[in-house]
Amino acid sequence: MLRGTVSMAKLTPLFSILSSNSFSLNHSTIPFTSQNNTHSTTNPIKLSTKARRKAAQESPVGILQKNLNNCSKTSDVLQALNLYDQARKEHVPLNLDHYNKLLYLCTVQNGDGSFFHLGLQRGFEIFEQMLRDNIDPNEATFTNAARLAAAKEDPEMAFELLKQMKRVGIAPKLRSYGPALYGFCARGDAMKAYEVDDDMVESGVMAEEDELCALLEVSVEVKNGDKVYEILHRLRAVVRQVSESTLKVIEDWFESEYAMKIGKREWDDEEIREGIVRGGGGWHGQGWLGSGQWKVVKTNVDEDGMCLSCGEKLVSIDIDPKETENFAASLSKLAREKQPKANFNHFQVHTVFTVLFKNHVYLLKS
Repeated sequence: MLRGTVSMAKLTPLFSILSSNSFSLNHSTIPFTSQNNTHSTTNPIKLSTKARRKAAQESPVGILQKNLNNCSKTSDVLQALNLYDQARKEHVPLNLDHYNKLLYLCTVQNGDGSFFHLGLQRGFEIFEQMLRDNIDPNEATFTNAARLAAAKEDPEMAFELLKQMKRVGIAPKLRSYGPALYGFCARGDAMKAYEVDDDMVESGVMAEEDELCALLEVSVEVKNGDKVYEILHRLRAVVRQVSESTLKVIEDWFESEYAMKIGKREWDDEEIREGIVRGGGGWHGQGWLGSGQWKVVKTNVDEDGMCLSCGEKLVSIDIDPKETENFAASLSKLAREKQPKANFNHFQVHTVFTVLFKNHVYLLKS
């Protein structure tokens, strides 16, 4: 199920540019000196802010930006490429915004898929030219380049671009990880997907439902029960109500034959009770307990918290200790900002329990 990785050197000649000495975020500033030693006696004309703005918009650089923005609104990659070629022919200097807009358009697929392959082909060419022009790329630049790589079904290149971005001191965003993560998940390469996820955690970027759903799906596919358990609880902590697509992945797991077979045969009841207390009452964190077929049903809960399927009454749970601490600190900080001279230490603890009592989080009692 897991495919081997493709040689980066054969597919990514642009990395020789990225790693060359010509690519640096610390370009030296070259002072401009006048070759004419005669002093002009004419005072320069000072333009108003409005006049300067108008002049910039009507310059070749400004007109190109306006036309590229129009192409972006209509997803017209062909016209954007024509504008790029014309600008290069007429020696119009391109800036970071021009290049980012072009790279973005090269990743956009029209409704019928027309010109998409042309966009992919030209996209890397434009990226290489940008680096040759000594234009410093930013997060959007690398992310768009990674999307190009993912569109060519090369998540290795997308991940390498992410690493290059971090090496030059640019902090990645959540969207920066999407091309590599979704590419590995679509391929069924769970180990590489986990590697991207680890890098995301290391960079302090929190995965949301879409990313967790992709990781969950590939974990279900490769029958990695421990990862399924971990990601389900990450979903529990991040997402309060999952989408239909995520729900389908969860149902597929619990209805699978593999889910019936896994689970500890023996466990310490005291450790389970302690784990539930540490976790706030909603989970014990000890992994799958027991084995056998899961019963998966869709049901409703009445106004009294009674499950209409199993007949059990739902119980309220607390947030875990770390969340409680953060919540209490946030409330105390907010209160001190409103009344700086007051002492809110007692208020801090009391309010946490009051708010949690009035806003229950319910789980089915197993």
